[in-house]
Amino acid sequence: MPPGVGGGAPAPDADTTEPAPEAPRREGFVPKLDLFFPEGELDLRVNRLINKVFFEGQVKYNFLEGDITAFLRYRYYGYRRTFQLTAFDSVEFDDLEELSNEFSRVRGMLGLVQWPHNYHHRTFLVAEIDRIFSNQEELRFSNNKTNSFVRLGYQIGTPRDGRSNSLVGERRARVERLFTPFREIGPRGAGFTTALTYGFDVGLGDFDYVRLELEGLKRFQLSEREFLVWRAHAGTFPAVDRCEAGEVATACEDLGDSEIVEPNRYSTPRSELFRLDGRESLKGLSDRLRGTEELHSTVELFLPWFLDTDRKTFGIEWSNWYWILYGGVGTIGFDPDVYTDLEEWIPDVGFGFESSFRLKKYTFFLSGIVAHALNGQGDFEGKLSLKSYH
Repeated sequence: MPPGVGGGAPAPDADTTEPAPEAPRREGFVPKLDLFFPEGELDLRVNRLINKVFFEGQVKYNFLEGDITAFLRYRYYGYRRTFQLTAFDSVEFDDLEELSNEFSRVRGMLGLVQWPHNYHHRTFLVAEIDRIFSNQEELRFSNNKTNSFVRLGYQIGTPRDGRSNSLVGERRARVERLFTPFREIGPRGAGFTTALTYGFDVGLGDFDYVRLELEGLKRFQLSEREFLVWRAHAGTFPAVDRCEAGEVATACEDLGDSEIVEPNRYSTPRSELFRLDGRESLKGLSDRLRGTEELHSTVELFLPWFLDTDRKTFGIEWSNWYWILYGGVGTIGFDPDVYTDLEEWIPDVGFGFESSFRLKKYTFFLSGIVAHALNGQGDFEGKLSLKSYH
């Protein structure tokens, strides 16, 4: 079965010590396409492996918001470590409801080194320089500033775990998923990732902060066909300054007055703050919440309708279908008090499905969910995603 529905991780008793078989080599360029509805998001990648050097171009585009990010990366596979160089350009607009032309833009480069200790254990080192532009008035103290940082990360899991890879590597490049099991998890159905980021205001840098992020995963096999996936994510800033009116610190020198909204008052770019949203975090949220303190956990129960069959409908060969019961809870804010204030916690529940089907030589993974935040943070939210696999 291809990596997808129900194949995100082996059963707890499975032997996962052997490395995965090497994928067959293909000639020419191999496109990979992801579509998300109703958000109107597209992710397109074209890549080619020549000897030990991997060349890839990637474009992420949101049809509704107009957000677009382009990447060009080169990756060299060595015997003991992997080196990667990436250049990117990202433009993000305000929400569609605002009907404005205000935007923020980030252009930068990063270098990444990965040490694979064995198939399941890896260490990462990232050095990145981001140049930030914006025509938004509330972001004026970040305009024409540079965010320089280094990140040290460690991962227990599998190399194809895109979500965990984004914690320790490229954050903007990840393809967001509705559900966890699309990803391979790790040995014995468990995984763990941690990353420590240091942004420094020396040299080209204008921001000063320390960012710590952790994530844990566990798959529980309830029966031969039913399973449950638990995920928990936590983040904090052990060191960050809050910009006040009249301050002359580098990241705060253009603050000017006290009417700046809270997410834009810190000695870190807004893009580096933790986010709680309705895609990868809590499915019932309609807003994108930001903060320096964040904690959330989700549980997904997978109940199969049919597995490993060929059911043809309208010329499409359906292979798998799971019904999913979802529950989550989380909190986010700018003060550690959010962890103890019960009114700040957001519980949500939902019901969804995940399926796979074949069309000619492509396999597609179709996922959907309807979820609701129980504390009034949003109405019923419906989401749908479609991924291709060649």
